[in-house]
Amino acid sequence: MWSGRQGRLRPVGCAVEELRCRWREREAALRKARREQQLISKRLLRDDALEETEGGCVAMTLGEAEIQQFLGLAQRGTEEKEREKALVSLRRGLQHPETQQAFILLEGSMRTLVGLLTSNQALLQLEAARCLHELSHSEQSAVAEACLPATSYLLTYLSGHSSDFIELCLYTLGNLIVESEAVRRQLLPQGIVPSLAACIQSPHLTVLEALGYALSQLLQAKEAPEAIIPQVNNALLISHGCLSTLGLLLLDMAGAVQRTDARLELLACPVLRCLSNLLTEAAVEIVGGANQLEDERVAAALFILLQFFLQKQPSLLPEGLWLLNNLTANSPSFCTSLLSMDLIEPLLQLLPVSNVVSVLVLTVLCNVAEKGPAYCQRLWPGPLLPCLIGTLAFSDTEVVGHSLELLQLLFLYQPETAEAFLQQSGLQVLERHQEAAQLQDRVHALQKTALHR
Repeated sequence: MWSGRQGRLRPVGCAVEELRCRWREREAALRKARREQQLISKRLLRDDALEETEGGCVAMTLGEAEIQQFLGLAQRGTEEKEREKALVSLRRGLQHPETQQAFILLEGSMRTLVGLLTSNQALLQLEAARCLHELSHSEQSAVAEACLPATSYLLTYLSGHSSDFIELCLYTLGNLIVESEAVRRQLLPQGIVPSLAACIQSPHLTVLEALGYALSQLLQAKEAPEAIIPQVNNALLISHGCLSTLGLLLLDMAGAVQRTDARLELLACPVLRCLSNLLTEAAVEIVGGANQLEDERVAAALFILLQFFLQKQPSLLPEGLWLLNNLTANSPSFCTSLLSMDLIEPLLQLLPVSNVVSVLVLTVLCNVAEKGPAYCQRLWPGPLLPCLIGTLAFSDTEVVGHSLELLQLLFLYQPETAEAFLQQSGLQVLERHQEAAQLQDRVHALQKTALHR
């Protein structure tokens, strides 16, 4: 008997025909590599309006003497405007790798910059943070590790009131996390996980997007399974309202793809994965309480995103479908929403995309059918049965196996489907799988069920 399947997202890994298969596998691997590279690439925040205000001058490479001069002016200048201008000049110089190297080799430079970051003057703090952000964008791990004295302060400022400053700190931390394992080792005992969890409560979309970036960089580190993920307390994230916040972010993304052709995969992937994984927590109740996700709104938003992925980013379809699987696994009300909103047919339209997508679609449908006769009555009649007979023709045993399980549920709870299956030559389609070792028992069980209804 089918039991609703819920779990954490798992990574998805005749001469002419063999060459074709190898070519398709190679292309899929390249697409995956490109997507993963996008997910771990660094972010650089530069305000175009600010650049124009500063005159739009070309940033010049700075030597040690000039760096020392600007730091001295920023630290001991007599007027605040003069001090801020010195930091602006330093920041522009730090856009060059040569200046970054000169900066970290200059004794006392980072100590001075951290002192300005912790000053009681907001404009100097902001410019010092922008200097750190330029350093964090370096491709040299030595530059990232030179920023270690600043990380505890960047974490502290995540609890501040300025959304722009919090966003800047999050992207800076995310960049540093990408570059250096030493930085990641220091951030964990400093409390980066609870600090990021607290940011989930922010009402600002820009902060949530920056949070998604920083968190995804942390969780994608090579040492994450052993050293980082065990520290991530899902109960803590949920208690901070993470589910409802991520649900609202899902709605915002769905609205955005309807208004514009903007590429949202960099935000969509961490949001979908976080939601999927949090929903596996035994303590989470999808309906009711503070963690409530509004079924119909979330279902509608998720299907808008699935259609967007189908057209623009098919590689993200499994991410969305795994979330849908976790939403339907233990929630009769969410299954009801899929049926009442006529979302079964759009779901079936995804079956031809790939075997991975087909398995996830069939898993979701099994979750719905497993809820009992009332649900199976609403799955049939309709396009479901012809689609299932079509999937039985697939060569992939996992796809066929899931199709057999769904048919068994339908025959059990809605006997009329067995008769329709026989009328549509279903038994003949089944015969091709009778010799498959992985499918034999299920094929024979389904034949027996169909013939004795």
